[in-house]
Amino acid sequence: MDSTHIQALRIPRDQHPISRSQISPGTLKVLYTLKDAGFEAYMVGGGVRDLLAGLKPKDFDVATSARPEEVKRLFRSCRLVGRRFLIAHVRMGSEIVEVTTFRGAITDSHERDETGRILSDNVYGTLETDAFRRDFSINALYYDIRDYSIVDFAGGMEDLKRGVLRLIGEPELRLREDPVRMLRAVRIANKLGFQIDPATAAPIPQLAYLLREIPPARLFDEVLKLFLSREAVANLEGLRRFGLFAHLLPLTDEALEADDPTAAALVRQALANTAERVAKEQPVTPAFLFAAMLWPAYAKRVEQLQREQGHVPVVAQNQAAEEAIAAQQLRIAIPKRFSVPMREIWALQPRFLNRQGARVKRLLAHPRFRAAYDFLLLRAQAGEPGTGELAAWWTQAQSGQLPPPPEAPPATQETAPPKKRRRRRRGGRGRRRESGDGPGVS
Repeated sequence: MDSTHIQALRIPRDQHPISRSQISPGTLKVLYTLKDAGFEAYMVGGGVRDLLAGLKPKDFDVATSARPEEVKRLFRSCRLVGRRFLIAHVRMGSEIVEVTTFRGAITDSHERDETGRILSDNVYGTLETDAFRRDFSINALYYDIRDYSIVDFAGGMEDLKRGVLRLIGEPELRLREDPVRMLRAVRIANKLGFQIDPATAAPIPQLAYLLREIPPARLFDEVLKLFLSREAVANLEGLRRFGLFAHLLPLTDEALEADDPTAAALVRQALANTAERVAKEQPVTPAFLFAAMLWPAYAKRVEQLQREQGHVPVVAQNQAAEEAIAAQQLRIAIPKRFSVPMREIWALQPRFLNRQGARVKRLLAHPRFRAAYDFLLLRAQAGEPGTGELAAWWTQAQSGQLPPPPEAPPATQETAPPKKRRRRRRGGRGRRRESGDGPGVS
């Protein structure tokens, strides 16, 4: 969008609710250091948006006229990252402040792929050009550290009042430039309780396939933002409504599309539990989340391998786990530190069926027992057949007094007791010599 004739709206300090006390000390230090060095410096993006919406930001970003190498000279703790666009990460104690140089206007000189996605973007500009390079209007609001005013080039303040999420510029072109914006649209709209502008929403279903062009490692980070949040269930519904979910977790999408009520209940319950823990500021782990998401496909494949190919349970479980994780890695790169615990959670589920003797105590002492037990509870909450009584038994087992194990079924012709093994007689050189068969007999 051409910003040449756009007059910025400047909202003075007494007409907006943001105060410096709401901004992190590290961000303030970065802003003042850049200003004192003679550079323009603004807080921008989600931090400004969330404060204006009455929310507490998770982090703060800074936009500046300083080039990355100039930022690095000002801050000893600075690290430059990024390929498509160079970004400065400035560490202030435990806080990392992301500092970006004003981006220039998009021109034909920008390197793109055949779908229109921008591949290289290290072109610098002014505050005005940077504003129109932002994705949504409510993310293009700048907090000026010099007079504490807010600068608005793209109508973000009006959209905040209306509760509308709107892309800056022509929607299809902006989504092709970076398809991850489709995921961000769902996440930000649900976070703020906003409606997605109809013109912004219209091209998303037709462009959803472009997510396949995004590196799987980047999609992993975006999926965590979507599902490790208070709006996890709403995000799932939004992704499915726009046809995005199938390009992120295709195996899970197949299970949900199959109208399996247990699978749908398990996935939604896992997300609801995650949202509740996030709201209570309790720890959450991607390993448990992905274990739940992929469980319907994994469990179905285990059963298929046993029934159709005659695999013994352990072999079927190992093969099903390898297939599920390998297929998922093509879309979302799950790091090994999460995929290994996923497999352990799955592998421990059949062991809950054995409630005899010392095996119970060994399972209770397993380092992954708690995660596996929580997963069993999740399966029971979802109504998976046979898990309700099992979950209740293991809940009681953790009290210190083991409940009686279930009675073995009565012996019938079909379930006859196993035959006693014949005791093997010990052999020896003496016996062989007595029988004339041993060595040394002439």
